[in-house]
Amino acid sequence: MSSIQNVHARGAVGVAPVAPPAEGPVGAESTVSAPLLLLLATTAGLSVASLYYSQPILGVLGPDMQADSRVVGLVPTLTQLGYALGILLLAPLGDRFDRRRIIVIKSIALMLALLLSGLAPGMGALLAASLAVGLAATVAQDVVPAAATLAPAAQRGRMVGTVMTGLLLGILLSRVVSGFVAQQWGWRTVYVAAAVAIALLTVAVWRGLPRFAPTTQLGYGALIGSMVALWRQHAALRRAAWAQGLLAVGFSAFWSTLAVMLHSQFGLGTAAAGAFGLAGAAGALAAPLAGRLADKRGPEVVTRYGAGLAAASFAVMALAPLLPAQAQLGLIVVSAIGFDFGVQATLVAHQTIVYGIDPAARSRLNALLFTGMFIGMSAGAALGSLALAQWSWVGVVALATVASLAALAVRVWRPLARI
Repeated sequence: MSSIQNVHARGAVGVAPVAPPAEGPVGAESTVSAPLLLLLATTAGLSVASLYYSQPILGVLGPDMQADSRVVGLVPTLTQLGYALGILLLAPLGDRFDRRRIIVIKSIALMLALLLSGLAPGMGALLAASLAVGLAATVAQDVVPAAATLAPAAQRGRMVGTVMTGLLLGILLSRVVSGFVAQQWGWRTVYVAAAVAIALLTVAVWRGLPRFAPTTQLGYGALIGSMVALWRQHAALRRAAWAQGLLAVGFSAFWSTLAVMLHSQFGLGTAAAGAFGLAGAAGALAAPLAGRLADKRGPEVVTRYGAGLAAASFAVMALAPLLPAQAQLGLIVVSAIGFDFGVQATLVAHQTIVYGIDPAARSRLNALLFTGMFIGMSAGAALGSLALAQWSWVGVVALATVASLAALAVRVWRPLARI
């Protein structure tokens, strides 16, 4: 989800600028074949999919592990928290070391974490594995800049867009596949099959990717320190991170509790919960449309439209109890399409804003934006589970609506940027 990223010493406190070496693969012209592009897109999609496999299976996972809804809600919570920590602490390493090596190492770690999830004897082991899955799944944040680095300048936008399509399809299909597999063969099979897929992919990455020259010689501490300075310096960055994080609270609260609600109120299984993930197709459509609208009207306008659409879509779901069962399900589907479109459109607009702040610090800016977003994801999963347990589905709807309205307020009311 990031663009081409060059990390320099600029922005670091008390560190002299260091000229980075030339960017690009080692010992080769910057050319990308169709198989290599497919490999990059598949790697991005499968790695980010690991974040969402758990959501449709929570309704059956809890009873099988003899855990209540609060404990089960920690599975997606820790996964998202691990991803946020990985983006903040690991993503900047892609500019300091060979990205091929980082991608391979993270892929191996992701495979092991998924395997542990599938074989976990109890909730303690599953929760630890969920945190590890989130940390290792940040390989997606290394793949997109790798594609941008490999691409000739004239083809960079098209190739990054292709890899992003793979990433969005990974998010879209993960819930569908997870729900279907769990329905047929049990929830543990979902994790084991995912681990096998990542293992095969790791071999392909090791053989298919070239090595990459680092773009900076900054030490790890200086890279992380410069991110603190960037956060303090740029109000536009803070507004983007806060607003996207608040939208992520509602987004994650919905998806993290949907399977449990469908199972308890409608008697639907994991396949039905996973099928709701098809509503995520709206996100894939939102990206190009939001980009074009941002070019015409400016990204600020898109952030307000997107946050407003998300808030309205969540609020409409409060009418569900007044409708027959089939109409309730239809309303939830339509609302999911609406808020997913709004959240993804706002993310594209926020990326446009953030990447324009300082082109020399895009990697760190990207890490800060997505750290805020996935902290919101983690908080949403935890608060959503609590709201469902205390106030049933209406509590989840209220939480998502209030969080989205708060995001809209951040985009409209400028004094909030000082936070």
